Amino acid sequence: MTRVVIVGVGCITPIGQDVASFGENLFAGRSGIREMADRIPDLHFTRTARVDDFRQEQWLTPGQRQIAERSSAFAIAAARQAVEQSGIVAAHPGDSIAIVLGCSVGGRGTEDQEAEKLHKRGGRLHPLTVPRIMASAGTSLVSMEHGITGPAFAITTACASGTHAIGLAFQMVRSGAVRAALTGAHEAPLTYVFLKAWDSLRVVSPTACRPFAADRDGMTLGEGAAVFAVESLESAEARGAEILAEIVGFGMSSDAHHITQPNAAGPGAAMLRAIEDAGATPDEVGYVNAHGTGTDANDRVEAEALHRVFGERARTMPVSSTKGLHGHAIGASGAMELLATVLALRRNLLPANAGIGEAGVDAACGLDHVLLRNETANPALALSNSFAFGGLNAVLAVRRHES
Repeated sequence: MTRVVIVGVGCITPIGQDVASFGENLFAGRSGIREMADRIPDLHFTRTARVDDFRQEQWLTPGQRQIAERSSAFAIAAARQAVEQSGIVAAHPGDSIAIVLGCSVGGRGTEDQEAEKLHKRGGRLHPLTVPRIMASAGTSLVSMEHGITGPAFAITTACASGTHAIGLAFQMVRSGAVRAALTGAHEAPLTYVFLKAWDSLRVVSPTACRPFAADRDGMTLGEGAAVFAVESLESAEARGAEILAEIVGFGMSSDAHHITQPNAAGPGAAMLRAIEDAGATPDEVGYVNAHGTGTDANDRVEAEALHRVFGERARTMPVSSTKGLHGHAIGASGAMELLATVLALRRNLLPANAGIGEAGVDAACGLDHVLLRNETANPALALSNSFAFGGLNAVLAVRRHES
């Protein structure tokens, strides 16, 4: 099989609107979780992880601004960064490049705005309402900007959307179906109806997300995008491209259990399949970037899954979730977390699990090496986990590329 490497990446996140600032804030532990500027009555929480000061005019042409909802705008900006760094559009014919982007909820801002208009005044909605709210709009707009005419589609699997998208793009390049791909995820769901809907589930933290903490009290909702340029190792080396990391495995599973309650067997199976796909063993894994939402059930079940996969090594496995910094960006979370994992491999520095205070790590999880601070390490293999409502699980395995 063809080896697949990451040769470019771009991001728009609550902790940085480019990779350099994302990395700086990630390892400095600077949180993007803040008080909402506009309070919503009767919400049980007041904090989100929002992308502040995102200026569409900086990234989008006038024509793009007419059609692009906030979520799609994030995709355009992140993809352009990845294209500029990687040079894959100049290096490959447009029909040999794929675009596979994750997006769970599409254009929520437009949907809320137009629904409010309809209920208050009636009449005709904006003629571009449908293309603005499509989950695939970002994919289409990225393809148009760069003249990419290969396979292009969007993946929507709730909070695993981004990881599923990257995994499928990886498989397409590895199999030779395409020469290169732009892949990742984008999401901008922080609207009135979305926030009220999540509030009704009572899983959002009234304080701030602190995964695996003994006193954790829920997730913090976020937004953003991360997009990767990937191609074959042979192609990247032939044209002298900078190689950021190598994707070596991808695993998927379904719990077939419950629409909201996780089951450890499914996440465990996805991790094992990613390791097997990488041609590795669990003993080679030296870091896990956990899904780690900060809810009681998710963190406990993910910990159980880690014990199923690693046995007694789970206690000493370096584990961290970065959602305590950038929040839970739903479908885009997996892409942001893969970026954090890639930076960890490149810097030989594992990012701390933000938010754990005096209460410490939940002893019931049996994870003695949840990272309370950044830690120097050079893991042979790292996993990035994403586990979604409905029991949809996706895991990526990555290695640092040694030239």
